[in-house]
Amino acid sequence: MGQTAKIWIAVSVVASMIAGCTSLPADYTATLSKQDPKWLSPECQESRAAAANYKERNVSWAAGMLIGPYGLALAAAGKEHQEKQRVLFAREMHMRCSSLPLPKNLQIDPSTTQKSNSKSGRG
Repeated sequence: MGQTAKIWIAVSVVASMIAGCTSLPADYTATLSKQDPKWLSPECQESRAAAANYKERNVSWAAGMLIGPYGLALAAAGKEHQEKQRVLFAREMHMRCSSLPLPKNLQIDPSTTQKSNSKSGRG
């Protein structure tokens, strides 16, 4: 099997793992109970406003294909980064707006995610 085929397979596997894992913040807001005592808190209101204005960069697989196998890897990395940001946003929103325990998909250590972002020079 050629090097290009191996890269295509690896990118396909990563893309399938990333696709649709965490909802957009505005969609996640709709899943939270409006009867929760935290729902009317100023922190929750702030989070809901941020969720309504949440925008992501358009990381395109098509643009990655134009660049070639390395472009696909860059697109996959961009999609993975967006997924991490959505998880962190949803985690923070859940903690501010819900008294329920964190769902399994939001039980992450934000300090490890922040460290990996700061190492890459992004924050």
